[in-house]
Amino acid sequence: MLTYPEIDPVLLSLGPFELAGKTLGPLEVHWYGIMYLLGFLGAWLVAVKRSKQPNSVISKAQIEDLVVYGAMGVIIGGRCGYVLFYYFDRFLLDPLWLFRVWEGGMSFHGGMLGVVVALWLYSRKIKRPFLGVADFVAPMVPLGLGFGRLGNFIGQELWGRATDVSWGMVFPRDPLGLVRHPSQLYQAFLEGLVLFVVLLWFSAKPKPRGAVSALFLICYGSFRFIVEFVREPDSHIGFDVLGWMTRGQLLSLPMIGFGIGLMLWVYRAELRQLIRREQPAESNG
Repeated sequence: MLTYPEIDPVLLSLGPFELAGKTLGPLEVHWYGIMYLLGFLGAWLVAVKRSKQPNSVISKAQIEDLVVYGAMGVIIGGRCGYVLFYYFDRFLLDPLWLFRVWEGGMSFHGGMLGVVVALWLYSRKIKRPFLGVADFVAPMVPLGLGFGRLGNFIGQELWGRATDVSWGMVFPRDPLGLVRHPSQLYQAFLEGLVLFVVLLWFSAKPKPRGAVSALFLICYGSFRFIVEFVREPDSHIGFDVLGWMTRGQLLSLPMIGFGIGLMLWVYRAELRQLIRREQPAESNG
């Protein structure tokens, strides 16, 4: 068993402060927020590099607005997804809870849908093809995912199921005190590092429009589906289907299916275009 490196989830605490006779604070800076900032910073740096590639659909001057649109999509979509996908019953009882973001709660699948909407709006604004913009953004997303999962690990949340593997950990905040899979680190590795390398390699050379986005959907959905087998299900939900499928797996299946369908569609379209270009040459011969 490995020892959990006890890291205070609060990186910095300032205050409390006295203002107009009232005590405010303390103001706390959490590691989770820092990880979000690192994710956006990493995405910005990758975007700058990718904007210099020939035939890039996004110029360097457009990156700042692109990151702002993406960040808004992540925050709004992530919160809405968390509330609607995981706590819909509570939302029905207290709809205003949706807006109490300071109480925490984000969903990747909701965040992804938020980003899709944000990119669609931005692509219309700059008059660029939506799939081209999505392909530009896709390799940037794993950085945010990876840093976010590290934030989950430091915050001791979304841990794994009980295990007897030698690298299992006891999370101090776990009321049951069980040895668990550090599933946050599995996700940081697969959804962050591995997915980033795969997408960066795949997009290094020109691909049919939509192929990079399709590969992202397939890989993320598959990685998330696999890790869910060792991640503790949400306590208020448990298993959704067949007595073993979690809510995260259920939400990942459409991603995998849509990604496969999109990949087949874009390469079939590419093949049809290739055949059309070659037909005149054959007839002239």
